[in-house]
Amino acid sequence: MAGCCCDDETCALDQLRNRQRGTLRVVLGVNAVMFIVIVAAAFYGRSSALLSDSLDNLGDAMTYGLSLYAVSRSDTTKAKVALFKGILIFLAACGVAAQIISKLVHPTVPIFEVMGAFSLISLGANSFCLFLLWRHREEDVNMSSVWECSRNDIATNLSVFAAAGGVWVTGSGWPDIAVASCLVLLLMRSATRVLASAKAVLYT
Repeated sequence: MAGCCCDDETCALDQLRNRQRGTLRVVLGVNAVMFIVIVAAAFYGRSSALLSDSLDNLGDAMTYGLSLYAVSRSDTTKAKVALFKGILIFLAACGVAAQIISKLVHPTVPIFEVMGAFSLISLGANSFCLFLLWRHREEDVNMSSVWECSRNDIATNLSVFAAAGGVWVTGSGWPDIAVASCLVLLLMRSATRVLASAKAVLYT
């Protein structure tokens, strides 16, 4: 039959790659849009925690783009892409840490209404992405690292929402700084796991 694969195994592999590509294209678009929205809200609301959320969206968009490139590549290429993703996550953590230091030097009180509203908007978008990526989470090192990034997003959104509540109750910027600091640790831990998984494939 025209367009038929050479054998069942090849057909199954092609179908898997097509599913992965379709999912990655959607989540890439969602995260690119959310980065623009959330980074604007972060600067308007003067929130380090919300800024970490926006940088996470940017890192995810880049990650999904790289993952899309790696879908049909070899396991070694996928591991190299995962290695680069780990570095991106690490750099995002460094960016948030720098912003926290700036807030300690020049204290400000974030606008908790902006933090709360946009953390919930981001939570909805990231929950949709996580739902799409769920079935791909154990397919290979490439999709596993994508799943790792997406799962972090949910924790980040919930933490920012909690920080907004803390700012509202205390009237200070310390809850924002505290949550942002925890998110830096979460990103560092995630980067370590992704880098370790990639190295395990590259050096075995």
